[in-house]
This record gives sequence, C-alpha cells and structure tokens, in this order.
Amino acid sequence: MQEQLIDKVMDEIKKRMESQGAAAPTEAPAAAACAANPGMTEYVGTAIGDTIGLVIANVDPMLHAQMKLDPKFRSIGIIGGRTGAGPHIMAADEAVKATNTEIVTIELARDTKGGAGHGCLIIFGAEEVSDARRAVEVALKELDRTFGDVYGNDAGHLELQYTARASYAINKAFNAPVGKAFGLIVGAPAAIGVLMSDVAVKTANVELVGYASPAGGTSYSNEVIIMITGDSGAVRQSVLAAKDAGKKLLEALGGPAPSVTKPYI
Repeated sequence: MQEQLIDKVMDEIKKRMESQGAAAPTEAPAAAACAANPGMTEYVGTAIGDTIGLVIANVDPMLHAQMKLDPKFRSIGIIGGRTGAGPHIMAADEAVKATNTEIVTIELARDTKGGAGHGCLIIFGAEEVSDARRAVEVALKELDRTFGDVYGNDAGHLELQYTARASYAINKAFNAPVGKAFGLIVGAPAAIGVLMSDVAVKTANVELVGYASPAGGTSYSNEVIIMITGDSGAVRQSVLAAKDAGKKLLEALGGPAPSVTKPYI
C-alpha cells in the first residue's frame, strides 16, 4: 500500500539520479510524509494512508441542512483517507469511546489510489469544536496501530481488524453489536477474500454479521469482506486463521506482503 508506493517512487528517483551521475537519496522526500501545516485553524493533522484530519467549528446552515446533520451538532470533525477505510473505522471507534462525539456518516470511496479497495470519509458530530478536534486527533493517532494488520504487495492486499469491544463507529459502518468483540476480514483480489472468509467461519464459533463482494456491499472494488462477532477469543482466533491463509495466497500471487506498520492482533 503506502509503503510500496513510496518504494516505487524512490526507485524511480534513484534511477534518474544515477543516470545523471548524482548520489541517490537515502530518505523519502519530505513531500511523501505530508507533514506541512497549512496554517489553517480547521487543520488537525495528517496520518498514514494519505489521511487528513480537519474540523469545522460552525458548519454553514445551508451545508448543515444538506448534510442532514442533527441540529445539536454545531461542529464536525472530518477524517478523509485514500487508502484503508477499515483502519480508519477502527480508529474512529476508539475516538468515539474517548470523546463526547457521535459518528454522523461513514462513506467508502472507490479509491486506494488505483488499488483494489476503498478510501473513506468519516464525519464526527459534536456540540463543541474541542470535542470534534479531539476525536480527529485520537483517530489520526490510532491509525498507526490499525494499519498494523494490513498487508500488501503489487497483486493486492489483506486487511484484518479486531476489537474486544465494538463501539458506535463499527456499529454504524458494519451493523456490529455494540459492546461485543468484532473482527473484520478483507481479501483482495476477491478470490482470496472468499477463501479467507471460509477459513474464518470454520475456525471458531463466531457469528457472521455481514458479507460484501465486488457487486454487493462494496464500491465495486475487487475484494471480499466479512464481519464477524462473538466471544473475544473466538473472534481473534478466526481473524488470525484468515490472515495466515490469506497471506500465503497473496504472497504466492505477488511476492512478499509485509505489514504496513506493525501487527497488533
């Protein structure tokens, strides 16, 4: 995913530099980190997955109406990412647990910068801008963890997520029971996702909350997704079994598929 994209960019830069007789750079260009602060009060920060966090202290009344926001929400927090979606939803779930905010909308865009899966738009509603900002800060910080069990190579990606206690973001996105353990299993290309799904539900006694495929429940993306719930130990066991099976298949298809950050499940 993002690391592979940066590696490709760096390889191209290295080739050009060498052809000009210049030394190859040893670090990714600063632009790749997207760390520049634009000096706007609405800006909160950036994170992995081409993710940006923003706040609006007072949403314009006309926009407020068109977005169908609850009248009590004067302020909103905004998370937008080009790669991920699952990690962002899990991070948003931690954010609503830690703040006085609610999830207004979660939308999955067909994006991934040309890859197999989704980008995302997540909006938090808050009565005070400080709460909206804090929710965005928490979500951005959590992304480094929730990208840990995302694995990718040129052929596709796997995405595994687990929490012992689902909250309102996961409920909003996946209709998962609040307060119960939850697992998300994604395999792309979709063929791998089908096998991962079968392995997951055969491994332990879990309940299947939902199933999504290219023509149903996704933005016509080349992936299969299942959502499971149940006893925390069983859910975690199912997710890990699906990961092991999926990683073998993806690496047979496209070579090494490392974690984007550091595995957490």
